[in-house]
Amino acid sequence: MNPDSFPSWLVWALLSAGFAALTAIFAKVGVEDINSDMATLIRTVIVLISLALILFATGKLTDTGPISTKTWTFLLLSGLGTGASWLCYFRALKLGPATLVAPIDKLSVVLVALFGVVFLGERPSFQGWLGIVLIAAGAVLIAVKR
Repeated sequence: MNPDSFPSWLVWALLSAGFAALTAIFAKVGVEDINSDMATLIRTVIVLISLALILFATGKLTDTGPISTKTWTFLLLSGLGTGASWLCYFRALKLGPATLVAPIDKLSVVLVALFGVVFLGERPSFQGWLGIVLIAAGAVLIAVKR
C-alpha cells in the first residue's frame, strides 16, 4: 500500500481504537474503589481540561466562527449521548470484567451502521454488511457463557 493511498482518517481511527482499549483497562482499575458515577465525573473533568488546554495551545479556543443552531443542537445531543454512554460503561466495568464489557460496548459499531442506513441514508457494501454481521457475531460469541 502506497502512503498516498493510506487515508488519514484511518490513522486517527486506529489511534482511537488503541486509546479506547487503554481507556477500558485504566477505567476498570480506576473504578474498583469508587462509585462508578463519580469515576465518570472525574474522567469527564479531565477530558474537558485536556481539550481546553489543547485548544488554547493551538490557538483554536477563540477561533470558533459562527455556530449554527443546528450544530449546537446536534452537539448537545451528542454530548448527552456521550455522557449516558460513559455512565453506563463505567457502571458495567464496575460490575463486570473488561474482557466482556468492552466487546459488548463495541456493538455500538453495529448500531452506528444501522443508524447510518436509517437516518443518514448510507449504504454499506456487501463486504461492509458482512463485517457488521461478523462484529455482532463476535461480540455475542465473547459474551455468551458456555
